[in-house]
Amino acid sequence: MHALTASGTDVAYRSAGDGRGLVLLHGSFSDGASAFGHIADRWADRRTVITPDYAGAGASTVPDGPLSLDTLVDQAAAVIKDAADEPVDLLGTSLGAVVAAATAARHPGLVRRLVLVAGWQSSDDPRHQLVFSTWHRLFGTDPALALRYGLSLAFSPEFLSGLGHDRLNGLADRSFPPATDRRIELGLRIDLRAETPAIAAPTLVVGLTQDQLVPPRHARELRAAIPASTYAELDSGHAVQLERPDELVRITRDFLFQEEPARQAGTDR
Repeated sequence: MHALTASGTDVAYRSAGDGRGLVLLHGSFSDGASAFGHIADRWADRRTVITPDYAGAGASTVPDGPLSLDTLVDQAAAVIKDAADEPVDLLGTSLGAVVAAATAARHPGLVRRLVLVAGWQSSDDPRHQLVFSTWHRLFGTDPALALRYGLSLAFSPEFLSGLGHDRLNGLADRSFPPATDRRIELGLRIDLRAETPAIAAPTLVVGLTQDQLVPPRHARELRAAIPASTYAELDSGHAVQLERPDELVRITRDFLFQEEPARQAGTDR
């Protein structure tokens, strides 16, 4: 585990693998280990995989007062500068995609390629406001119910049903990372519409066809706003790294490694 200080906060991150840096940014309801720990090694044959915890998640601290996107971007940029000596590939899911997009727009020299999964550029949408404000209010009144509400939106109906009663109830009874409510509240205040057109890095935008938290139309809006971007969809709910990890790894490897010499047979995972 590595640590640094950025924007008055302690930021922890993990690093493993070989090659150019690949920074993975998690969403509101997780930290780096719970979001990517089970698949990080599947990029590590071609990348040094860097997984930060930001803003109260994992071993990182959170500032007093309302959480700002500026703080999360500062944390992400500080991790990149600390962990790598050349531009990195940057992948974010959910709120992590928002942070990744803002980081690429504000620090173009730090990002070689960008992958945005289940992200959005504006929180103005009425349904988005309804979903996120309900989730945030539940954290203030009944955190256990807030966890169950979030779980019901994080996965496709078919995936949840396939878990069975015991496993699903076990997931619903787990604890949530510190400051989750503050990251959800930040999700109500996002507006990157003036920044996304400035993203210069080649970008893969990924929408998820069964995403009930951030429906894929938000990803399509990101695709339309970012000049050097391509778009792909996966048949998954919001937490695609848990629901469809093989498909996520495949499309991101294809995008990130497309201009690199092939490794010897048997090295790609």
